[in-house]
Amino acid sequence: MRLILLGPPGAGKGTQAKLLMKKYNIPQISTGDILRRAVQDDNDLGRKAKTSMDAGSLVPDETVIGLIRERIREADCARGFILDGFPRTEVQAEKLDEMLRELELTIDAVLDFSVDAEELVLRLTGRRTCRECGAMFHVDGRPPKRSGVCDHCDGALYQRPDDNQATITKRMEVYEKETAPLKKYYSQQGNLKTLEGAGDTEQIFSRVCQLVSS
Repeated sequence: MRLILLGPPGAGKGTQAKLLMKKYNIPQISTGDILRRAVQDDNDLGRKAKTSMDAGSLVPDETVIGLIRERIREADCARGFILDGFPRTEVQAEKLDEMLRELELTIDAVLDFSVDAEELVLRLTGRRTCRECGAMFHVDGRPPKRSGVCDHCDGALYQRPDDNQATITKRMEVYEKETAPLKKYYSQQGNLKTLEGAGDTEQIFSRVCQLVSS
């Protein structure tokens, strides 16, 4: 099973990706994770990525595609994978399709998480992240057992600098401009599946599973 998760910031893609990983035993491929790993490994693509990152520039699409190609050729992707955070633009989607054709692979479904804008702001402004393990909580919806302390590793929780209303509004504007057109792109391919992203984690996951199995 090979999936792409689409949706604005705060739509719950990361949370649902982790649940899908456990249920279907397939890895979540995050561009941020593979970029950090490549830089740490100091390989050719990693050095190219580091040059761009050190200069404060976006990593070129060709470099990212190369890293994704290497990642999905690893053994744990034989059963499938979940792309979370890529593609972000139609150009990236086209490059991804070209690469997948070369590997004789196809995307089974593109899940588009639809969430009301006001709900997204509430989710993101209340989000708290563990500095140690990256686990996420919410001050109202899923608070930690102890205030400011991660339930899993006792790490300190913090609010990401970009989880404020002004920055969230800007991120949503960028999403609508650059990423939302992907819905039309994948709809034309016939593999776009839209789901209601409101509700608790279990309710949303039930909808996700219904869509990927249909």
